[in-house]
Amino acid sequence: MFGDLVRRPVVAAFGLVAVILLAGCADTRGGTLPYDRPLAAPDEQHFQVLPENYKIAPMDTLAVKLYQGNLLPGQDQISGDYAVDLAGHISLPLVGEVEAANLTTAQLDTELTQLFGAKYFQHPDVSVAIKKSTAHVVTVDGAVQQAGQYPVGGPISLIQAVALAHGTTDDANARRVAVFRTIEGRRAAAAFDLTSIRRGEAKDPPIYPGDVVVVDGSKVKATEKQLFQALPLLYVFQYLP
Repeated sequence: MFGDLVRRPVVAAFGLVAVILLAGCADTRGGTLPYDRPLAAPDEQHFQVLPENYKIAPMDTLAVKLYQGNLLPGQDQISGDYAVDLAGHISLPLVGEVEAANLTTAQLDTELTQLFGAKYFQHPDVSVAIKKSTAHVVTVDGAVQQAGQYPVGGPISLIQAVALAHGTTDDANARRVAVFRTIEGRRAAAAFDLTSIRRGEAKDPPIYPGDVVVVDGSKVKATEKQLFQALPLLYVFQYLP
């Protein structure tokens, strides 16, 4: 239900739906996110190239490499790709969850070097790079036919975003669709009734590059206990008036 959000890495947004969308009968509205209240436009984004001072965002994918010759047994699996969850964290071997959002790669590089060097390695050399950025894509997940990240050149509508994912699944509850967006450096969220939008009873809201769209569904809620450890994250989300 709309309540606690989580700090573990996002493997898929299925678990996210479980904690933000109210459990209950399908095809009904619910939860604490406001319906049909417009989200402001997101922070301005530049689509040519990522600047050197680009701040890591939720749902980005980072390539982390640790260069160290004297690894202990079992400590050679640190280098790899890591997804930033919606709370802005990545989870790494040995050091656990690390705040990544709103840092540059250089700042995170320094943070990880200190963490690994403080206890595990002598003079570790850590490299952090952006492997995939949400700045150019819309992420669609939950009860859709083909969840994923879809490149867009500018604003599209919510219906168009769901269509990119080949529409909703049979178990989808189209009356509960959550949209997550970064506004003024903070994560904001709102709920929309896709059924009402399709009937012309509600406006089809614009969806921008960087947005995350999550469609509720019965199979989505079933993974709640397995995927995430709930924890309040009200400091991440700003519910718009």
